[in-house]
Amino acid sequence: MERPRILIVGGGFAGLECARRLERKLAPSEAEITLVTPFSYQLYLPLLPHVAAGVLTPQSVAVSLRRSLRRTHIIPGGAIGVDPASKVCVIRKITDEVVAKKYDALVLTPGSITRSFDIPGLTDYARGMKTLAEAAYIRDHVISQLDLASATLDQKERESRLQFVVVGGGYAGTETAACLQRLTTAAARRYPRLDARQIKWHLIDIAPKLMPELGDVLGTAALEILRGRGIEVSLGVSVAEVSAETVKFTDGRVLPCRTLIWTAGVAASPLIGTLDAETVRGRLAVTAEMRVPQFEGVFALGDAAAVPDLAKGDGAVCPPTAQHSARQGRVVADNVIASLRNQPLEPYYHRDLGLVVDLGGKDAVSKPIGVELHGLPAQLVARGYHLMAMRTNAAKFRVASNWLLNATAGDDFVRTGFLARQPARLRDFEYTDAYLTKDQVRAHAQSLLAKG
Repeated sequence: MERPRILIVGGGFAGLECARRLERKLAPSEAEITLVTPFSYQLYLPLLPHVAAGVLTPQSVAVSLRRSLRRTHIIPGGAIGVDPASKVCVIRKITDEVVAKKYDALVLTPGSITRSFDIPGLTDYARGMKTLAEAAYIRDHVISQLDLASATLDQKERESRLQFVVVGGGYAGTETAACLQRLTTAAARRYPRLDARQIKWHLIDIAPKLMPELGDVLGTAALEILRGRGIEVSLGVSVAEVSAETVKFTDGRVLPCRTLIWTAGVAASPLIGTLDAETVRGRLAVTAEMRVPQFEGVFALGDAAAVPDLAKGDGAVCPPTAQHSARQGRVVADNVIASLRNQPLEPYYHRDLGLVVDLGGKDAVSKPIGVELHGLPAQLVARGYHLMAMRTNAAKFRVASNWLLNATAGDDFVRTGFLARQPARLRDFEYTDAYLTKDQVRAHAQSLLAKG
């Protein structure tokens, strides 16, 4: 008898945890497990600002899938369409070869992409903070602005190169602005021709509060820390227009600026839009057991699914965080196994453990299990949480060693020359693809079935 085929789309927190648990709880003879992902690592997203600031090396936050998974077949590529009727997923490999893969159980964890808006110049001149390559590129770009500002005698050019704008007052934007401001402040000491007071960082967000999830006390504490460092925080403001050398805000201000980092939220993978299924704000509507009710044998979780948050109730859905995604991955693995064995499925329930925001150095704000902390105690909690969340001991050791080395030896502010002559756009680093229409997916499925 042929083994059931379990196909997992996405190798992030949810996908990796699901595959690991399936390997542990299923014998090799019980199921064939396949994982589709464009990259051979699980990215620990919360620490990307530390990579951009040079505190951590890129390898530190990239957990090898092949170190974690022993018998899962990994297909390097991305899903571009699903035919639930035929139980076929169409995949485009990184070589652009298109293949169709049959499944008995499908787990959709394709993640999210950077959310952008129809703002003139945004997609051409903004940079994101969503991928490992983006973090490495932004570090090179920021240091190159210091190099070029030091080399020029043109005061207008120098001013534009030393102004940096981060859009998005959530965790990613706040940590990015905080960590990179520390980088440029420390680096300025190595540039005799630059005055650190000329380097200006701006953090803007359309919301009236900074990180409202933290509450008024910690949100205000974070705001005071940023402003105390000289970061100009503007709330209730967004970007109206972007050019190569200027950024115009919705309040009418025009800044000379050559660096705009866009962290204003995420949107579910475009793969979700190719499915004829109900969505909630772009995310697949699923049951508490993470089943997609319209399709047999299909589960969805993580950033791509609106998983009911039973701990909060009142129709709330789980936020797209690593904390939820990893735990959802383990629960959905149990439910996939239960479905194959005709056993009852279990709903996902998790009470949020709290929030941590690392602002670099000794600065942080944290709210573990409702306890509000800031300063060094909050920093210890934040970094302890990140170390516990890292999947392998090798990753934990690399991260801890990098933190210790940076704290004791500092940074050399090395620019590697990554894409030095090719300015990157917002979408250049994200793995997005040409997704298929329903008719195209059906044609691929029928072709596969015809071949047997």
